[in-house]
Amino acid sequence: MAQTSPSIRVLLVDDDPMVLTGLKAILQVAEGIDTVATALNGEGALEQASLHFPDIVLMDVRMPGIGGIEATARLTNSVRPPKVIALTSFDSDDYLFGALEAGASGFLLKDIGPAEIAEAIRKVHAGESILAPQATLRIIRAITAKQNHRTKRDAAALISTLTAKEREIAVLVARGLSNREIAEATYSSEATVKTHLNRVNVKLDASNRVRIAVLVERSGLTAGSGII
Repeated sequence: MAQTSPSIRVLLVDDDPMVLTGLKAILQVAEGIDTVATALNGEGALEQASLHFPDIVLMDVRMPGIGGIEATARLTNSVRPPKVIALTSFDSDDYLFGALEAGASGFLLKDIGPAEIAEAIRKVHAGESILAPQATLRIIRAITAKQNHRTKRDAAALISTLTAKEREIAVLVARGLSNREIAEATYSSEATVKTHLNRVNVKLDASNRVRIAVLVERSGLTAGSGII
């Protein structure tokens, strides 16, 4: 008898009850995703996470009391840390950087479609990082604009530890390609791409794809390769 994979356990956090209801309805029909709890603020998020141990927390950023960024930082540093996807209706650099610095694995705007929300949850659960498309290039450029010769030299030194295949995959990550798209571009299997990505993460000390993209950009590999 075939065994089915366990559902992805999700905690929804938003200070607007109507948004919570809408998100819960969206995920109720999403295959393989189970909403285990909801919370109206950061305090509630911490409490519910300690009770239900979700795999993913869909976290509103702007809330009274303990806000989404602080709650994200506490959750990602807990004993059994869930992965957090930050959700906001405000396309702001402060929220974007704050959420990522707090350890969020994704950042999405609330105007995203229902199917995209479910897909983002699945991707983050599988180990990928998700950014709203309009935010990806902005964050990389904003971070690299602050670099100096030392940060560029340090990034180049890290990148130099990669093999040719690993550098190729790192550049494709910086382009925003998914594992499936990288596999197609390199004529490899997704399993092979994941193996290479694991090695890239270790060598670059990168916890997510954004960190890889920033290091690629800082090192000059992106511009020099002619790929981006």
